[in-house]
Amino acid sequence: MNTKPKTFRWTVVVLLFAATTINYLDRQVIGLLKPSLEEEFNWSELDYSYIVMAFTASYALGYLVFGRIIDKIGSKLGLAFSLIIWSVAAMGHAIARTTFAFGFWRALLGLGESGNFPASIKVVAEWFPKKDRAFATGIFNSGTNIGAVIAPIVVPWILGVWGWHEAFIATGAVGFIWLIFWWFMYELPQRKKGVSQEEIDYINSDEDEQEEQRQDNGEEIGWKKLLSMRQTWAYILGKFFTDPIWWFFLFWLPSYFSSIFDLDLKKPSMHIAVLYTLATIGSVGGGYLSGWFINKGWPVFKARKTAMLIFALAVMPIFFARYVTEAWTAVWLISLACAAHQAWSANMFTTASDMFPKKAVSSVVGIGGLAGSLGGVLFPLIVGNILDAFKNQGNISGGYNIIFIMCGLAYIIAWAMMHFFAPKMTKVKFH
Repeated sequence: MNTKPKTFRWTVVVLLFAATTINYLDRQVIGLLKPSLEEEFNWSELDYSYIVMAFTASYALGYLVFGRIIDKIGSKLGLAFSLIIWSVAAMGHAIARTTFAFGFWRALLGLGESGNFPASIKVVAEWFPKKDRAFATGIFNSGTNIGAVIAPIVVPWILGVWGWHEAFIATGAVGFIWLIFWWFMYELPQRKKGVSQEEIDYINSDEDEQEEQRQDNGEEIGWKKLLSMRQTWAYILGKFFTDPIWWFFLFWLPSYFSSIFDLDLKKPSMHIAVLYTLATIGSVGGGYLSGWFINKGWPVFKARKTAMLIFALAVMPIFFARYVTEAWTAVWLISLACAAHQAWSANMFTTASDMFPKKAVSSVVGIGGLAGSLGGVLFPLIVGNILDAFKNQGNISGGYNIIFIMCGLAYIIAWAMMHFFAPKMTKVKFH
């Protein structure tokens, strides 16, 4: 009697969730150590923004490269390769002794971490039908929040007990434990032993993708062909306008609470932990909402577009952060924006597999990731200059107010651009 579970695809999601949690744990560390490192290395806000830019520039290039590599070598090997690079880089921060060295290790970290999402989105497309993909993506994408929840609890404790060097080493080493589980547990559905035919039939239940598989002639789909399509540009612009906002939330929110509300980042921070915990609800709930619309009989494009419009509007109350005078009020307000971003992101990623065949998904995610990361290179430069200017005037809160307005507008602009380029998110056909 076969005792293997008939829903192994959810075990796959757990593996992706764990990888994403580790991914964001490793990148969050420097934001929490920022006050200590600023003091030791005499960094200005602009110095720190250059280090952030080193990460995002490398992440941008890596997204493009890894997207292509993963479509060629497959998701299993691609994600393993990505994790090894970023784990080594995360631990490498511990030996940095100059600002340039921090920039180098951040760049290598960005290069390695860029492979996580192209591989994970491809895995979801390989293991789930369309109606479940946003929900599955929302679950693994919630690892971005869990990593950010764990970090402000664990990292300050390690900092206080041992020091900042050990914080980088301990968090970076976790990835190698995950790698063992991934290598021995993961495989494509058709190759995975113990997966029932019932589950495989469910995975392949989308009629358009069945036709796509029958007509697939093995032709590679190059960047030039992808960039000639409006659907690609819809994805590019959606990522360009919204990814940088999450970078800001990730790298500057600890410093925001420290400078505006005197939060001690050398102690475990419940404010930041609560903020990212609530963002987790947004990630899972956002993925569920569009799937719920689809199960109600809505066309896929209408379900995705409606859900994303709701989430774009939900970011806008962050405008009112300028009137906040108490830390917990700021937590609830910013939590709504973070949750809305994660809900948006769960659906944003899924639009790639909605509009493109599986063999091109990682490449499209890579191109979009490049665009989002280029925005992530530019936005920290803007943030650093704004904050330094207002800090010199003794009014750093005014700088954050301007940045929050920019954050609130980004998503509705992105939604409008996506609607212009792909109003019905028509599936691309290459034959």
